[in-house]
Amino acid sequence: MQTMQTFPLRYFLSILFFVFHSTLLSAQESPELTIKELQQLGLQANGMVHAARSQIDMAEAGVVAASAFPNPNVSIKVGPQGNRLPRSITGPSDNYREVNVSQPIENPFFRSARIGAAEALVDASQANLDQVRANLAAQLRVSAYELLLRQEQAQMETGIYDLMKEIQRRIKVSVEVGETARFELIRADTEVLSAENRMEAARLNAERARVALIQLTAGALRSGFQVEASLNDPVDFPSLEVLRQEVIEANPDIQRLQAEQNSTNLRINQEKASVLPRVNILYESYVDSQFSANVAGVNLEIPLFYRRRGEIDNAIYDSARIRQTLEYRRFEIGQLLEAAWQAKEIARRRVEMFESGIVTEAQLALNIAQTAYRLGERGFIEVLDTQRVLRGVLAELLQARFELQSAAAEIDRLRAHYPKEQIIE
Repeated sequence: MQTMQTFPLRYFLSILFFVFHSTLLSAQESPELTIKELQQLGLQANGMVHAARSQIDMAEAGVVAASAFPNPNVSIKVGPQGNRLPRSITGPSDNYREVNVSQPIENPFFRSARIGAAEALVDASQANLDQVRANLAAQLRVSAYELLLRQEQAQMETGIYDLMKEIQRRIKVSVEVGETARFELIRADTEVLSAENRMEAARLNAERARVALIQLTAGALRSGFQVEASLNDPVDFPSLEVLRQEVIEANPDIQRLQAEQNSTNLRINQEKASVLPRVNILYESYVDSQFSANVAGVNLEIPLFYRRRGEIDNAIYDSARIRQTLEYRRFEIGQLLEAAWQAKEIARRRVEMFESGIVTEAQLALNIAQTAYRLGERGFIEVLDTQRVLRGVLAELLQARFELQSAAAEIDRLRAHYPKEQIIE
């Protein structure tokens, strides 16, 4: 009897554990991530960020190479000597030994310019990494809000489909009792099929946006993830004047060009310093059967005929190219900021316009049309017209909210405002 009472309890506990375990797995498979967490995850997993970080390591290795001192050149000659004349004249034979040592002495101006140019390339690589991060973070943010947009559109189309199904059911009942002509049912069937097609297309677009977001995170996101955000998220920025100054100082592309210009200027100094004579310190030790000698000297390489005019001009023109590119990019990025700011303001005004009464009025018109249709005072065509108006208004409102978030993401990209990833060494 005790066994019969224990078995149901164990059975119940097993079911409870299974349900709890399934719920836990489901929660783990469908994590909710904020926009910031999505950006951090994508910045940590995307291969383009790792590639840009490797360029910094390469540039730092270039600094090590530029800081290295030249190696000495050592030549050793050893061999036996034979007598060509009688030993009474030449003396005893012996081994021949000769050691030559040559040590280049670098021009300090040439060396400092070379190291400075290499260090400037490190700064350029760091700015390039920041640019890759800012671009990717903006893409992740826009893709996340696009996913929310597609989900909202799918939800809207689902609601319209449910409404059309309900109207179709009522018309079918009216046709069966003979109160409505069969033509109304055919029209309702057509509208239901159209609404169903739009609903399926909206769902597929939502899945496409989800796949695009997974692609940007290099597969680090699971397929069942959810974005913990909304198209209604607030968008707050300082004034346009403050943003102009911030963008000029913080934009990674401008910083990269400034570092490259510094590097080319130092390369000009390097090429000019290379015109000075090159000095090698020489030492020679000579030993044979009769003589020994220790000689020291200096070897000068004098650029008498060719004074590296081509290399100097090449560095000067390269510096001018970088300077002109930098000036243009400053102007272009300023214009991009102006365009993004205007796009933000336009989208904000559109959102305020729709939310101030247009959506409410369109919803009220649909409710009135539905009530009148149920009372027999209006026909099916009036319901369809008001429903289409509401659908169009809601679609424009969602698009305006998305454009507002996209413009905000562009402004943050230009000023390199994004969450830094957590690098695991």
